[in-house]
Amino acid sequence: MSAHKNQPTLQDIYAARRRLQPYLRETPLLHSPWLSSVADAMVELKVESLQLTSSFKIRGALNATLRLVAATASPPTIVTASAGNHGRAIALAAERLGVRAIVFTPATAPDTKKAAIRRHGAELRDDSPNYDAAELAAREYAQLEGAVYISPYNHPDVIAGAGTIGLEILEAAPTLDVVIVPVGGGGLISGLALAIKTAAPGVRVVGVEVDASRPFAIGIERGAITEIDVGASLADGLTGNLEPAAMTFELVRRHVDDLVSVSEDDLERAIRGLVSEDHLVAEGAGAAAAAAVIAHKAVRRGQRAVVMLTGANIDLAKLAAIVA
Repeated sequence: MSAHKNQPTLQDIYAARRRLQPYLRETPLLHSPWLSSVADAMVELKVESLQLTSSFKIRGALNATLRLVAATASPPTIVTASAGNHGRAIALAAERLGVRAIVFTPATAPDTKKAAIRRHGAELRDDSPNYDAAELAAREYAQLEGAVYISPYNHPDVIAGAGTIGLEILEAAPTLDVVIVPVGGGGLISGLALAIKTAAPGVRVVGVEVDASRPFAIGIERGAITEIDVGASLADGLTGNLEPAAMTFELVRRHVDDLVSVSEDDLERAIRGLVSEDHLVAEGAGAAAAAAVIAHKAVRRGQRAVVMLTGANIDLAKLAAIVA
C-alpha cells in the first residue's frame, strides 16, 4: 500500500520543519567566488551535502517516517526504491525509529550508497537493471506484502520535508532573484518551489535535468507525463521515468519558471570546479545546478542566485577519475 496522494501545502512544509527540527541541522549558504565569477553574478551554494546522510533526502524520508510512526500503533514495514540517497535516508530514519525497511536499488547504484543502506540495518535488494525496474519491483512488493511504499518523490510528506529547504533559503537570502535546483523525480523542486513561490512569488525557480533523462521537459511540452528513453548519466540520481500520475508533475508545471538540461561534460566540469575552487565534494546529481551555471543556462548577469548542492555520495574512484 502507499500513503495518500494529496498534494502538500505551505502549512505542511512548516509542520515538517517543526517535526524535523530535533533531528536535523540547518545547512549553510556559502558564497562561491568561482561561480560568481563565471556568471558575473552573486552566487551562493545551499550546501545540503553537509546534511545528515550527506544529502537533502533525509528531510523528506525522515518527515514521512515520523508521520507514519506517529499515525500507527504498530508501524508496518517501509519499502522504497532509490538510486541510493533516498534509500540511505529511509534506512537511517527506520533505524532511528525502530521500523523495518526494505530498499530496492539498481545494481549500478554507487557502492558508497549501497554500503550505507546496509550499515543502517535496512534490507537491500540491488538486482534491478535500472531505476525504473527497481521502482516497479518496490511498488509491487509493497502491494503484495501489505507494506508501505514511500516514494523518493511522489509522496506529500517527502515533498514537504524537501520544502523546508525553501524556508531556510528565504530566511538567509530574502532578496535573492533565482534558485537553481536539480530535478530527477521532482520531489525536491516541488517542495522548494511551493515554499518559495508562495512566500516570494517574484523569485524565479529554475530546474535542471540531465540530457540523458528529461521526463519533465518532455512531458510538459506534450501536456502529460510521458514515458521516455532514459540514458546513462553521471547524475544517476536524476535519471528515470516518473510514476504514473506523479503529483510532482503538476507541482513543477505550476510553480517552476524554467527547465534546462546539462550534459555529462557540464557535470564533470562542475564536480571538478566545486572540488578545486570551493573545496566541496559533490556527486553527479548534486552538482547539476552548478553545471547549469557554468553552462550559462540559469543565471543572468548581476542576479543574486542560490544554487542547490544536493549531495556528496560519490564513489571515491569515480571522484578521483574526474578531478585527475
